[in-house]
Amino acid sequence: MHSPCVARCGLNADDYCMGCFRHIDEIVIWSQATDPQKQQILDKLAERKQLFLGDRNNKTLSRAQWLKAEKRLKL
Repeated sequence: MHSPCVARCGLNADDYCMGCFRHIDEIVIWSQATDPQKQQILDKLAERKQLFLGDRNNKTLSRAQWLKAEKRLKL
């Protein structure tokens, strides 16, 4: 299953990417997720896109944020 990444990563204040609308945790876990888990994530994206319409990228997704999420997810 293909990632919904559109290479426009930028997180809003709640750590959702304004490019693909995944939470940082969903981005970090994507490569290890099962197809049903990936589908659950994909199923939420259209609704999130509407919810976040007009939000802005407050910060670029950094390596430090990635590592923090990995630690939180115990990867």
